[in-house]
Amino acid sequence: MSTPLPEGREPPSDTANDSASYDTHAAVHPERADVARGYPIAVASAIILSTTAIFIRYLTQAYNMPALVLAFWRDLFVALTMLVALAILCPRLLRTERRHMGYLAAYGLMLTMFNSFWTLSVSLNGAAVSTVLVYSSAAFTALLGKWLLQERLGWAKVVTIAGCLGGCALVSGALRPGAWQVNMTGILTGTLSGLWYAGYSLMGRSASRRGLNPWTTLLYTFAFAACFLLLLNLFLGRFLPGAAIRPADLLWLGKAAWGWFMLFLLAAGPTLAGFGLYNVSLGYLPSSIANLILTLEPAFTAVIAYVVLGERLSGIQIAGSLLILGSVLLLRVYEGRNGIRVSSAQQTTGALDSTKEE
Repeated sequence: MSTPLPEGREPPSDTANDSASYDTHAAVHPERADVARGYPIAVASAIILSTTAIFIRYLTQAYNMPALVLAFWRDLFVALTMLVALAILCPRLLRTERRHMGYLAAYGLMLTMFNSFWTLSVSLNGAAVSTVLVYSSAAFTALLGKWLLQERLGWAKVVTIAGCLGGCALVSGALRPGAWQVNMTGILTGTLSGLWYAGYSLMGRSASRRGLNPWTTLLYTFAFAACFLLLLNLFLGRFLPGAAIRPADLLWLGKAAWGWFMLFLLAAGPTLAGFGLYNVSLGYLPSSIANLILTLEPAFTAVIAYVVLGERLSGIQIAGSLLILGSVLLLRVYEGRNGIRVSSAQQTTGALDSTKEE
């Protein structure tokens, strides 16, 4: 059925051929539509996630809350919130096939490691610096994505990776003489959080390829992560920094109602919405692209940390943040002009041949 043209417009001379050409373009370049959807979702995720470090920094400073205890309650509150929300809004998303459970458990373990190093990094480095350090994951994600998922690694992505890593080095102060002696633990923790974040991103892209719903994935991964963190705190707390030394430490906040409220707000707000949108974006974008877009988060976090926590960035750190922003902007312009070439030449030829036959 042809779509009616606005009044006063003349139809094309060959409507059938014209329609076929439009269909061919859509079939050959479906990735362009995915980019158009994926970028704003990933940017929204970065904006929302930029507030998570502020909450974590506040809880670790105001209540001296151990990092791994905080990570446990955060993941548990996210899982419980998702459970209630899906039960009310879309009960069918609570179910998943049994064959996926092992994969989701591994995904939850990856999230456990990321959350543990990330929360510890915030307590050691502050909100702004730790957020920048975690995006060393951009390089890890791009390289592992090419190796494991056969994602394209073009010149624009290589330049973006270099810019993001350079910006991370400037913001973290890793290039200053003596920085590794003064804060080696903080820098290493922040970098390791980036490595585990890269693994989380790759698992998210893989989950999308398996056909798993992003919100179902979010529920199960955070539930598994909460279980793993509970075990870490109960059985290895004496040996891990930032963990519960004794079981009673799990109730660290005690009767501090405001502290519990802020912890729940951290989970139900920026964590749930931020990770949820990020998982959705991985359904439209390669993991390396989505992760690079999220390097916008440090700039947002730095501004909020300055206003709320009084954290200040030096001129060099501001320059590093601008370098990250500029690198992501370069990638967006390049990908916007050229599209993400997911389809192979053979698939493209097949689509054209199919159109000709029709």
